[in-house]
Amino acid sequence: MNFAQEIKSNNLTLRISGDLIGEDNGTRLLDAANEAVGHQVKTCIIDISGLRYINSSGIGVLITILTKFRNKGGEVYLMNPSESVKKLLAITKLNAIFQVIASEAEVLDAAKK
Repeated sequence: MNFAQEIKSNNLTLRISGDLIGEDNGTRLLDAANEAVGHQVKTCIIDISGLRYINSSGIGVLITILTKFRNKGGEVYLMNPSESVKKLLAITKLNAIFQVIASEAEVLDAAKK
């Protein structure tokens, strides 16, 4: 798994590609989320358009990130999942917990309202 992070306009964007299967990769994602939350960032957009595969450990990482942001009054958005990841989110009912969006513009538009 590879990921890039960017903070702009008080939003953390994580762009994940490859396979999210926990291990050291999950720790790096959690460190990025912890650092952002520590700097009062309230919104996390996780671009999973490049995510090929996710296992239960990877799901645990996403849920932990969601918990960290919501505990601080924030929100996490999953952006542009592939069809296979969409199916997994539906099967696990995580699509009812996470807000799934198509683009960052949806988050920015919602923030303006």
